[in-house]
Amino acid sequence: MASVCLYFQVHQPMRVKRYRVFDVGWDHDYFNDNTETNLNNKKVLAKVAAKSYLPTNTILLKLLENHPELSLTYSFSGILLEQLEKDFPEILDSFKKLINTGRVEVLSETYYHSLAFFYSRKEFERQVEMHKAKIKRVFGVTPKAFRNTELAYTNELAKWADEKGFTAILAEGWDSFLGWRSPNFVYKPKGTKKIKTLLKNYKLSDDIAFRFSEKSWSQWPLTADKFADWVSRINGNGQVVNLFMDYETFGEHQWEANGIFEFLRQLPTEILKHPDNNFLTVSEAAKAYPAMDEVDVPYIVTWADTERDLSAWVGNAIQTSAISLLYSLEKTILKANDPELTHDWRRLQTSDHFYYMCTKWFSDGDVHKYFNPYESPYDAFISFMNVVSDLKLRIEKKKQPQKSLNKKRKHIETSRNFPNSIGI
Repeated sequence: MASVCLYFQVHQPMRVKRYRVFDVGWDHDYFNDNTETNLNNKKVLAKVAAKSYLPTNTILLKLLENHPELSLTYSFSGILLEQLEKDFPEILDSFKKLINTGRVEVLSETYYHSLAFFYSRKEFERQVEMHKAKIKRVFGVTPKAFRNTELAYTNELAKWADEKGFTAILAEGWDSFLGWRSPNFVYKPKGTKKIKTLLKNYKLSDDIAFRFSEKSWSQWPLTADKFADWVSRINGNGQVVNLFMDYETFGEHQWEANGIFEFLRQLPTEILKHPDNNFLTVSEAAKAYPAMDEVDVPYIVTWADTERDLSAWVGNAIQTSAISLLYSLEKTILKANDPELTHDWRRLQTSDHFYYMCTKWFSDGDVHKYFNPYESPYDAFISFMNVVSDLKLRIEKKKQPQKSLNKKRKHIETSRNFPNSIGI
């Protein structure tokens, strides 16, 4: 049996606009760019939706109608859902139609697509609860499985997810901890009791997500029947084929002109031609198969780059200084008890902001250049740090009325304890 688990991550950040030092103290609208730039969040999402979300949703809804055996898994960042609710409700409705089929699972994650687990456990848990409530309100379902931002995974995270009652957790099927073993089996995370780990088959996933339109690739062109044959070869030597990828793979990263939509239309039919193949959601796969072995991942493993670590987000000095400063504000931000201020602080936690500051220009450099809307990583850093400076000023202003009130109260108390001599 080869069960195919198709999982898609749907996320678009709220990008920080070109925020100058002269804006500090005056402009608190950090994420709105009214100019015709690739930092205008509404325009970027409109483009992605037109090229990717809407056509892909239409295709997959038709495939679900034509193939009762087909099932899918999604995860949506809360920050993406906010944008859809505000500006593109018709796109959100198209996702709801998919989930209403009953054969689409929605996973749990951090609301703000953050790396909070590695910087503040309390903030991480708050965001997971916020996301859970959002998914329930928007889609009417409660997530059973968990995926962390950027598939960032460790033993410690798996233990946390196990304690919280999640049945499954996703991770990159990276060679460093798998060794000779295959990602095409269900595993048990070290130190856990019930939860299971599903590992991304990064080779097959990346054949679609990254290599599909690469004409220099020895397997180009990639057709649905060829890919289905690769999947079928796993029969007898694996349980699951976990194909995890960004949803923007379809139409945005891989353009329609290159045949990606036709590939998607044909893929279920070709995979199901083999009698032992089927499709399962993440939770269904975890339930269907026993854990074949234990995986030990004491260090952080992610989906990104040749290193598969967090260096794409916190691998240089400007990234680490930016993220450390941001999380250092947690106590004062929450103490201010200002929902708008807290929301802005949390939107700044989105991992994309730190990815844009990446200065790695090696074999994977083109990936960073492609996804960076700024002229350079340093431009991203400057705008971000200017915004944090303004955030700190707003915190101080929130403190001032309280300080004045405390001073007034102290004066009143002093007057009561030491009345003047008139009338005594």
